[in-house]
Amino acid sequence: MPSPAPPPDDTPRAPHATSAPPVRALLRRYRHAGEPLSCEPVAQGLLNRGYRLATTRGSYFLKHHLDGDHQAITRQHGATQRLQRLGVPVAPPVETDDGDTVTVIGGRCYALHPWVDGRHRGGAQLTTAASERLGGLLGLVHICLEQVMGPDPAALPYDSPDPADTFALIDELLAQARGRTPRSTFDDLAEHRLTERRGLLERHAHRRPPPGAEPATGWVHGDFHPLNLLYRGAEPAAIIDWDRLGVQPRAEEAVRAAAIFFVRPTGELELTKVRAYARAYRRAAGADATELAAAVHRVWWERLNDFWILRWRYQLDDRRADPLFAAVSALAVWWTREYEAVCEAFAG
Repeated sequence: MPSPAPPPDDTPRAPHATSAPPVRALLRRYRHAGEPLSCEPVAQGLLNRGYRLATTRGSYFLKHHLDGDHQAITRQHGATQRLQRLGVPVAPPVETDDGDTVTVIGGRCYALHPWVDGRHRGGAQLTTAASERLGGLLGLVHICLEQVMGPDPAALPYDSPDPADTFALIDELLAQARGRTPRSTFDDLAEHRLTERRGLLERHAHRRPPPGAEPATGWVHGDFHPLNLLYRGAEPAAIIDWDRLGVQPRAEEAVRAAAIFFVRPTGELELTKVRAYARAYRRAAGADATELAAAVHRVWWERLNDFWILRWRYQLDDRRADPLFAAVSALAVWWTREYEAVCEAFAG
């Protein structure tokens, strides 16, 4: 399942060392949660560590926030508490005995959430009707965030990736891929895609979105994709992992999410589902076709210039995202070839 790329200004980070969470010390802050019975790691994420914690009072999701930004975590928690009151499916944190939602032990930040029984569903598992409901849900999130996060933020200045910087990065990554000993099929694919992408950028450099434009911005989830949405049956049960809650162009989140939910392993988008999703999003969020078309162009350009998976592999020796590369790299090529069809699906 393709995962979202980090924002364009994200700098790759080395993998964090793992260590067992201090369960007993933590539960002393949550005496109402009971005594610990077991604590098992769940599927490892790219940004945080998660555990299924069973106690004498029930099951919980224990989250270790690796970045440890107490203020940002508290803001995320407050947002989900208010969103729940508006009917958005979320899983706000459990409060400590003192009414806090963040517990700091040994300089590390932890939060306890109710365990949500559900499953992740990618676009291939969604019907067209379910895809429409997904678009409506994201539109609801954006409208409700506007209510719970205060006045609309000021528009952000926009500066698109410079192909000159991308060409330099391609040369660096090519040298690293070609220098691997022994070489693997991944290295061969990386070399092919890097060379291919350079040619695409040379042909399409004149289509770079002009810097200085100010897209319509607002508060967004920041990481809306299948692994951050739990379903119970056919209905969404909880939107989780609000670590990237922030101010961004809202329509861009809608486009990025669709490019993750509805991409096939070979890199094509399921445009019938995209169309249903986008129309529902536009209705729910009050976004017009022009806004979505502009977002499609900006995200397309971002994808053409983005190599975060290869940066992780070759610059950090971090291979956790390697399985995503085939579909993500193929999508950039397919999207360029089918640009008009993709725009029509989102804005038609």
